[in-house]
Parts: sequence; C-alpha cells; structure tokens
Amino acid sequence: MTTQVSRERFGTLDDGTRVDRWTLESGPGGLRVRILTYGGIIQTVEAPDRDGARGQLALGFADLASYAAHGGSYFGALVGRYANRIAGASFTLDGEVHTLTPNDGRHSLHGGPGGFSRVVWEARQVDGGVQLHRVSPAGEEGFPGALDVRVTYTLSAGALRIVSQATTDAPTVVNLTNHTYLHLGGDGSGSATGHELRLTASRYTPVDGTGIPVPGAPADVTGTRFDFRAARAVAGSYDHNFVLDGGVCAAPRTVAELYDRRSGRVLELATTEPGLQLYTADHLDGTLTGTSGVPYGPAAGLALETQHFPDSPNRPDFPGTVLRPGGTYRSQTVYAFSVRPRA
Repeated sequence: MTTQVSRERFGTLDDGTRVDRWTLESGPGGLRVRILTYGGIIQTVEAPDRDGARGQLALGFADLASYAAHGGSYFGALVGRYANRIAGASFTLDGEVHTLTPNDGRHSLHGGPGGFSRVVWEARQVDGGVQLHRVSPAGEEGFPGALDVRVTYTLSAGALRIVSQATTDAPTVVNLTNHTYLHLGGDGSGSATGHELRLTASRYTPVDGTGIPVPGAPADVTGTRFDFRAARAVAGSYDHNFVLDGGVCAAPRTVAELYDRRSGRVLELATTEPGLQLYTADHLDGTLTGTSGVPYGPAAGLALETQHFPDSPNRPDFPGTVLRPGGTYRSQTVYAFSVRPRA
C-alpha cells in the first residue's frame, strides 16, 4: 500500500522560525508516524494492537513550546553530532584537542546544548516519506568541520526506516541516533518495565557514575541483569550501551525485539550500528505531561538507541567514529511493528 505523506504547520519558535509537522501513513488503521522539522523529532508513532485498535506509542508533547522548553528529555529527537557522552567534553583527533560544550556535568551529551535536537531542519518530500537536511557549521558546539547531514524517514509495510548520511570538509567525529521513547501499551499507560526484551548482545559497556565507559574491554552479559539474549521482562534501571553481535554491518540486521503482552504489540528493531543504548527514562518524575495528558513517571517509555559506543572518540579500542573528507557516514535503523495473537 502506498504511503500517504502530508505536511502542516506545527508552530513558530520565539525567533519567528516556522516549524512543520510531516505525517506518514500506511493506509487506514495502519502505522502512522508524525515528524517535526524542529529537532527531527518523531512526535507520534501510532500502531494497531492485536484487536486492530491504533494507539499512540511514543512519548512526546502536543505543542512546540513544550519541546523547546524541555529539550533535555530528548523526546523523539534526532541526536547529534555525537549521540551519548564524550568524557570531559573533549577529544583529540590527528593530534589536535577539540573542546566541546559540556552539558552533562563536565561531559558532552548528545552533541551539546545546541545539538541537532534543538535546531530546525530543511525538509522535502521523498518517495514514502520525508528527508531532513542541514549543514552543521564548523565549530558548532566545538566539533570540527562543516558537516552536511541528510536524514530520511520512510514508511512501508508496517515499518519505519531511518537512513542517515553525512559528509564533512574536515576530519571530525559523527554518531547519530533517534531518541524516541516507546510504550507499546500506549503513551501514558504506566511503566514500560514489564515489556519483554530480547537483544542479540553478548557484551555491554560498564560505566562509571557519570555514564562514561570504564577502562577495559566490554563485559560478558552472562549471569548478569544485562543478559537479554533470551527474551525477559525489563526490570530495574538501565542507561547502558549493549555491544551488538556482528558489529558494524553494511545492511540492517535484527538486533532487538520488544513485546507487550497486554496489547500484543511487537517491535522488531534492525540496524547497521554496533551498539544499542537501553534507557529506562529514570529522569522522568511526573513533572512533564505528554500527548496523552498523563504525567510521565520513571520508565514511562523505553529508549532503544542504535548507535556507536559512548566516548568512542577517546577510546581507540571501540569501533571508530571518525569521518574524513571524501568519506560518507551512513547508518540505517528499521522499526517494524506487528502483533501477536492471544495465547
């Protein structure tokens, strides 16, 4: 079935910049996704349950002002230039130290306070979706090189595909992701920690108290609460990078499956990335209210962020994130939604 693509005005920022909302829909009652030009944000993900009732699954706000005021939650955001943390907000590349803007204690998080999630992107319709584009100028948040970025969202057969590409005019580091929190039972329907998760990850990266990977190789998940190789319920707090079996791949391979028994919804996640950050949204404390009208508490949704590892620019033992002139950064992630019948 052909994906229907439409655009509407969503709001205006304080500086007068217009923000649009793009809607991708795969037929009546099928998957529907809404994307904002502000921050490349996925505002809504609507998918049917096992009874055919379409529900809104993504955490987010109903208005632009809330996104602008509470960007630190990264609801649905396109994150860059560097997803996750860079220790001490600095890294050395080709012998030159680059100092970034700290926004997570002394560290840089998700590209800094003025990262990709806080800017308005140019948008154009493509077959089955929308493509966002911007040039991040050299020195933005301290990152070297002018980075030309294109992120394409397309919808087909119950799946949302995100394809990211970037080129640079000077050596730099790049690590993009999407930061959508999902509750397969529906936005505002309580804690998502009962969801059953399976990950093709035999190792994870232990971190210190500030979220920076500790020295040494990634740890074996065997016998730990990080072992999701067989599906089991998510319980407790997580903000950790899982090392996906297979490493960097040329084409997306299935790395995760998330299941909600109540609704029957299943999310199958495929990616070309070597890592996945599982975050249980523990910072949510009931002070923010989303599109459902229900305040968000801890684990109101789960983020499954496909990416390279945190602090890779300072860890030569991790998969590299350096992009040089003449090269192209490429990343793909696919969110496929389906249902399981009642047992």
